[in-house]
Amino acid sequence: MAGIATLAATLVLGVVVGLLLRRRDGRMRVVEHAAVTSGDLGADLGERATLVQFSTAFCQPCRATRRVLDEVAGMVPGVRHVEIDAESRLDLVRRFDVLRTPTVLVLDRAGNVVKRASGQPRKADVIAALGAAVDGASHGPSQPSDKV
Repeated sequence: MAGIATLAATLVLGVVVGLLLRRRDGRMRVVEHAAVTSGDLGADLGERATLVQFSTAFCQPCRATRRVLDEVAGMVPGVRHVEIDAESRLDLVRRFDVLRTPTVLVLDRAGNVVKRASGQPRKADVIAALGAAVDGASHGPSQPSDKV
């Protein structure tokens, strides 16, 4: 009887952990301040914002994420999508704690990481995160004030 109780408890715990991970999958979340330069990416930053995607060759969700990010970058002037092969850029993978692909970083125009998502993000979430990056960059403290 104890074996059945242990099995049931293990199954319940597994289901709860799975549901929590699924709920978090692809969600944009705020991150600690980190900055990326064009030298880090090997590509220029966008004029207004940059969408950085860490991918691997055999990652199926990476393909769908690429389409979503390309589409969003095409919708908003001054936004650039940069895809990084995680296997060839282990320095950046370690620096940004990329544990799985796809991982998406949303950068403001200065290269500050504003939001990130692990897993395939929804288009609406990417657009909202991009709005926060563009608005934050235009109203942030690094911008000169016109008040005297």
